[in-house]
Amino acid sequence: MINAAASVVASIPSPSISYFDIGPLRIHIYALCIITGIIVAVLWTNARLTKRGAEPWVVIDIALLAVPLAIICARIYHVLTHWSFYFGEGANPWSALFIWEGGIAIYGALIGGAVGAWLGCRWTGIRFWTFADALAPGLLLAQAIGRFGNWFNQELFGLPTDVPWGLEIDYPNPAWPIGLPEGTLFHPTFLYEVIWNALGVIVIVWAGRRFRLQWGRLFAVYLMWYSAGRIVWESIRIDPSDIFLGIRTNVWAAILGVLLGLFIFFVQKRRHPGFEPSPYVPGREWKAGQAVQSQDTDDFVDVSEPPASEVEEVSATSTPATK
Repeated sequence: MINAAASVVASIPSPSISYFDIGPLRIHIYALCIITGIIVAVLWTNARLTKRGAEPWVVIDIALLAVPLAIICARIYHVLTHWSFYFGEGANPWSALFIWEGGIAIYGALIGGAVGAWLGCRWTGIRFWTFADALAPGLLLAQAIGRFGNWFNQELFGLPTDVPWGLEIDYPNPAWPIGLPEGTLFHPTFLYEVIWNALGVIVIVWAGRRFRLQWGRLFAVYLMWYSAGRIVWESIRIDPSDIFLGIRTNVWAAILGVLLGLFIFFVQKRRHPGFEPSPYVPGREWKAGQAVQSQDTDDFVDVSEPPASEVEEVSATSTPATK
């Protein structure tokens, strides 16, 4: 009894609110965490790209495509891997659109964000892998910040536990497992991932400086680090999830993330043994004082010299007549 009481005293309480109102506007703290993470990632990526010699704030041009696609695909991925939750018996299909209630999948965000980033890099002339490497630590930090949104929403917690850092969840709660008594504590998987991601940020920054990883290899380290931790956190989470071959779909996604990271690392190391000559693809380089790179392209402008006959004609018509 004393041990149980001590465990409760030492437990982690959940926030009592998940939103607040400003007049008629309702602000969800989950959304604020996601937005804060995006801002931090954009600012840090801008600093890292600029240090490499890229045009300051070129990251905005890329983010304009990458961020919306990342959010859309993150929601689609979550809905597809929790199909019965939104379209099963008694479910409300319209809730698939209620993104403010939580439910975006990082692997879906990576897929959509990668497509958007690739398009943005094509637009600006930045090498895709240069951008990915610059993004890696900021993206992992953004994910750590975003996990606090799950804490405010009291969702995505782990198995019941009696450890001193067990997480308190309000009772009743839609996510409360059937059959467990009130007062049960759960593994704070959000906190585990926050700590793991924060450590990963340190590892990525150190590895980038120590080994000067380029050509996408630093992003590969991010994929391996994050996915390795995600395998563990997903294995102890108890929120509903589709199961494939006895394993949660997000665990399969995490395993694929580790394998993909290994593949990118060694393939890029073999293809590009040297260092990147520039953060830009050949012919799209930017220099200080130059016009905005995304607008400084010859793709749709004829910059060739006019034929000699046209030059002579213009000269003849522009010469004042003499009497």
